[in-house]
Amino acid sequence: MTAAAPLEPGVWAVVATPFAGPDQHLDLPSLTRLVQFYETCGTTGLTVLGVFGEASSLNSEERATVLRSVAATTRLPMVVGVSALATAPAIAEIRAARSAAGGRFRAAMVQINSGSPRVVIEHLQAIHAETGAPVVLQDYPVASHVTVSTDSVIEIVEACPFVCAVKAEAPPTAAAIARIVDRVGVSVFGGLGGQSLLDELAAGAAGAMTGFSFPEALIACVRAWRAGDGDGAREAFIPYLPLVNYEQQPRVALALRKDLLARRGLIDEGATRPPAASFPEQLREIAADHLRRAERIGEAGH
Repeated sequence: MTAAAPLEPGVWAVVATPFAGPDQHLDLPSLTRLVQFYETCGTTGLTVLGVFGEASSLNSEERATVLRSVAATTRLPMVVGVSALATAPAIAEIRAARSAAGGRFRAAMVQINSGSPRVVIEHLQAIHAETGAPVVLQDYPVASHVTVSTDSVIEIVEACPFVCAVKAEAPPTAAAIARIVDRVGVSVFGGLGGQSLLDELAAGAAGAMTGFSFPEALIACVRAWRAGDGDGAREAFIPYLPLVNYEQQPRVALALRKDLLARRGLIDEGATRPPAASFPEQLREIAADHLRRAERIGEAGH
């Protein structure tokens, strides 16, 4: 097993997959525009084909197309999400991802797939033996439907030196992050749209790995915190918390965030693919108000 260097700290933007038209085909011009925006606003890297990227709704050809498009657009490193929970298909996904992403590939994000640490360890070790890929271990029970203790996460990381980061998305995230950071030398990132970002940073998080319609706020917050300016980090992020809370509403979070990305002009349409929920029309004016307020905050910050 090859030990992996910890994943670089900062903000790893989780990239949405834009769709367009009545058939919801891949919208590659919008994807290019979104990726260019992430690069210019200062993200450390990109997380592609994650849950927010609707990877489970894409076929293998579409996944490869997305990865090739992102890799051709940016100089940023890429963490590539793995949808499969079983070992053999996960290996196949990672091999295809490394081929499509080329030199931009930094690590594969693999979900915890069992409540048994031994099962997860064997799963990860088999993946690494076959692919050689560094692994970001994702603890996200909402997506995987698997719940494990923080002690189990630590046990898994200790047994797998090729794990370069943990994405901690099982609340209370700050408590979990503090314990993981205290025990193992990997980067730990929060997610969940940044809901607990300030507490996660205080607990020792290396940054954020999440989607948010105003990633500039995440970047300003993490940069200030890592520079030792806790007050500046709070001032940069607290004004956006109503928007963070709005975007994280259960069952419609993806649709809300893609709608706001479209309103910002970063993608053409906010469409989601079934079975993901579509945007609730009853929230149209509320969304517009959130956008106006966020834009004013950004203008004031400049």
